[in-house]
Amino acid sequence: MWNRPRSDLKVRLTLRVAAISAACFAAISAYFLITADRAAHARIDAIAVIVAKTLELQQGKIQWVASPRSDFPNLDPVSTYVMTPGLCLAFRGTSGDILQRFCSGAPTPANPAPQAFAAFYHGMFDPGREAVRPVIVRGAKLGEVVVSVDPAVQTADAWHEAGRLMLALAIALPLLCVLVYAALARALHPTRMIRTGLERIAANDLTTRLPPFDLAELSAIRDVFNHLAESLDTALAERAELTRKLIALQDEERRHLARELHDEFGQSLAAIRALAASARQTAAQDCPSLLSECDGIARTATGMMETLRGTLFRLRPPDVEELGLVASLEGLVAGWNGRSRGETRFAIRFNGTFETLPATISASLYRIVQEALTNAAKHAGATKVSLELTMRADEIALAIDDDGRSNDPAAKSGMGLLGMRERVAALRGRLSFEAGPSGGTALRVAIPLAAADQPLLERAA
Repeated sequence: MWNRPRSDLKVRLTLRVAAISAACFAAISAYFLITADRAAHARIDAIAVIVAKTLELQQGKIQWVASPRSDFPNLDPVSTYVMTPGLCLAFRGTSGDILQRFCSGAPTPANPAPQAFAAFYHGMFDPGREAVRPVIVRGAKLGEVVVSVDPAVQTADAWHEAGRLMLALAIALPLLCVLVYAALARALHPTRMIRTGLERIAANDLTTRLPPFDLAELSAIRDVFNHLAESLDTALAERAELTRKLIALQDEERRHLARELHDEFGQSLAAIRALAASARQTAAQDCPSLLSECDGIARTATGMMETLRGTLFRLRPPDVEELGLVASLEGLVAGWNGRSRGETRFAIRFNGTFETLPATISASLYRIVQEALTNAAKHAGATKVSLELTMRADEIALAIDDDGRSNDPAAKSGMGLLGMRERVAALRGRLSFEAGPSGGTALRVAIPLAAADQPLLERAA
């Protein structure tokens, strides 16, 4: 997926509100400009009608009094009442010639319209359009009245109206953005609490709950969040309880298997050694050629008993509850150093006091270390393994580093690592397995001391 640049929600919404407000101001400005243009055209149309009617009355009066002197057309009487700056009145005869024309001067505007606005206004409207009305007396057309307004004057008036709106926009838009941003910042302030709650949930703090919010949408999120946290906490608690029961059954099965091997297989090997010794004595008297075979049987049985003894030790380790975690781990490391014959060296260090540690955590830590040492020595081919167990204020930290093969699949995905994960999950802890900074692998385990308050592993009946 593409990574889009993230932006603040408050900024986004504020910009959208500003864009909508600007569009509304633009629509209002366009409405005012269109209205002003229509009003100007309606005004000059009305003036043209008045002038045409006035000239028709003048012509009718001349014909009624039968006056030989004719001053038609005479625009002076009507121009006195209708003339405004930039307005032009004219009478065009039937030949197309302008017989009379009156124009008022256009004042110099104090704030002339910018050229860009003038070009836009001339392109959108027709400020120089003329209003033409015929002068008809007794069915005969004598000419027509032409009324127009100076385009510069009309453009300046339009700019004056639009300028006031632009000034209002320049003042109102920044103020609106500030107010909208402040309102959004206050309304979205609870999202920080939601984010903090999600971060705590991601850190396995399932006791996190969100307080009530004023907004209905955020309150709905709060209800779903709290329900999800409660459901997840319950599910993990049930999973941890089930894991503890499975581990207890597994340990009990190991003890049972160890007893069976010791009582049955061990006794059988002891009997084989005794029979081999008896057969050797008989062979020494009757058939000396069988002495080597008898010695071979005895050596094989002895080797099998040594292997069985190591298997029994792994299946049923020393009683951690009686010896203590420190003594049990030191004995485990010493046993590995004794069996390595100089090929693999193990070192362990303790920081803190572990005498009061519950048997639940002690047994799990012993099994975790046991599996980790087995993976490092047999699967990763490590030549140096260091262990460090630290008691902290709120948790117990275990660090195991080796110089073995970090990409060994057996070390990463074997049943040993799965068992370690199950034990750590049962105690609500954290486990990480990754490549070390200088080669090899690094195993990190952290178990919260709150796990000490949990009940001991249940024993199978």
